[in-house]
This record gives sequence, C-alpha cells and structure tokens, in this order.
Amino acid sequence: MMERWKDRTRQLKTLLSALSLAYRDPRTPLLARIVAVCVVAYAFSPVDLIPDVIPILGYLDDLVLLPFGIALAVKLMPDAVWAEARAQARNSALSGKPMNRMAAAIVIAL
Repeated sequence: MMERWKDRTRQLKTLLSALSLAYRDPRTPLLARIVAVCVVAYAFSPVDLIPDVIPILGYLDDLVLLPFGIALAVKLMPDAVWAEARAQARNSALSGKPMNRMAAAIVIAL
C-alpha cells in the first residue's frame, strides 16, 4: 500500500510539473493559464486553506483541491499543449533534472 502512495505522489509531482510547463506555452488560453498558475502556486505554497496540523482535514483539502484544480486546468487547455507538457515533464522526471530553480527560490522566500 505504501508503494502505491509513493507512486501516486510521483504522478502528482509529474502532473504539477507538466502544468507549470503548459501555462508557459503561448497556445494556452488565458483562463487555463490562470487556473494552472493558481493550482501550481497552491501546491507549492506553504500556506493551506486548512492547516496540515489539523488531523485528517488538514490533508483532505490537498487531496480534493489539487486533483480538482489539475482536472479543471487540463480541461481548459488544448490537448496538444497538454500532451507536449506531459511528455516534457516525464522526460525531466526520468532524467532527474530540476524543473525551475527560480520557482523554488520564490517558494522558499515566501
């Protein structure tokens, strides 16, 4: 069971990486970009709607909001953009390259 959770976590990380690549693509519509930026920012932000220290509810918001936000952003963007972004994210994950050091610096600064 623990291996399944680790696999799902890796998938979520890849999806978030793909989303961050997709919102930078000029073919992505404005609404899809806004949703994607919000989802990625929420995922990497240390601030949650419900703090994680609250048992069960603290993680429940992440388990509901992130998949919903990803699904909404994907639905709003062109299929070709999403397919290319997922392929790039998978390749980056396999090669072990960090996605964006500037984004990491911003999150750490916050």
